[in-house]
Amino acid sequence: MHSKNKIVSIEEAVRIRKEWKAAGEKVVFTNGCFDIVHLGHVDYLEQARLKGSKMILGLNTDDSVKRLKGEERPINNEYARARLLAAFEFIDMVILFGDDTPLDLISTLLPDVLVKGADYTIDNIVGAKEVMDNDGSVETITLVEGFSTSSIIEKIRQHGL
Repeated sequence: MHSKNKIVSIEEAVRIRKEWKAAGEKVVFTNGCFDIVHLGHVDYLEQARLKGSKMILGLNTDDSVKRLKGEERPINNEYARARLLAAFEFIDMVILFGDDTPLDLISTLLPDVLVKGADYTIDNIVGAKEVMDNDGSVETITLVEGFSTSSIIEKIRQHGL
């Protein structure tokens, strides 16, 4: 499948999610900004996908990244970020969302497994209650140390690259 075909609207996502559920697929959901993709992101996303048979990635729009990370972000626009992430074989679907949290997206899609980094705890993961109330699970993944978009940006600034 061409990577751009993995980027879908919420309406299309709901339809595909129903098909996957009917087929017995175990659907994983995670989300983030993924502004400058690095090893930490790849490791995290690969581990998340191992929690199920299909993976949906909720991707913050440019406006929501700006609200969350500041006026200088994102570095890469939402289409570029979505296409890059959709190109990974372990990501089956990418949905852009403009809210500050993915709660509406999670509540609509009700994944079987909700995944976040281990820098979160289940009690502060958005959507955890909704997923667990629908017999799903919430899991955290240990992050690769030394990798963050913010640290990459800072390194570029310091070295004038």
